[in-house]
Amino acid sequence: MFKIFGLSILFLLTFWTFQFMNNDSRVEIESAENVLGAPLQVCCTAPMTGFYRDGNCNTGPQDYGTHVVCAQVTEEFLAFTKSRGNDLMTPVPAYRFPGLRPGDKWCLCALRWKEALEAGVAPPVVLASTHKKALQFVRLEELQAHELK
Repeated sequence: MFKIFGLSILFLLTFWTFQFMNNDSRVEIESAENVLGAPLQVCCTAPMTGFYRDGNCNTGPQDYGTHVVCAQVTEEFLAFTKSRGNDLMTPVPAYRFPGLRPGDKWCLCALRWKEALEAGVAPPVVLASTHKKALQFVRLEELQAHELK
């Protein structure tokens, strides 16, 4: 009986945490702005991107990587980030990560995009889908110079 009671508490805590995270993210999503000062637009839903896997480059307190730059990944960028220890090409089903191919749009960590910029391999970005928090790490002019046309 104690084992069942413990599992019930674990379930309730997990459920409460999930509900809390969803409520927190919904508030943030409703008020999210892009780097142009307009409402944040969807980055991509196939593959489903975003820290919250809702298609948006939204962020919140749980997003330690600050996944706010909507970019269309290139072969050069994928090779670069893999060389830095972040293999974005290999699927990881446990995290609902399908693995990326050149041409896919994805919400990238702002600092990784900046690192790629400094290395000359920054992928093009979708400004309307890039969260304004990206401006804490890179200048708007840098993003504009790499805008996806």
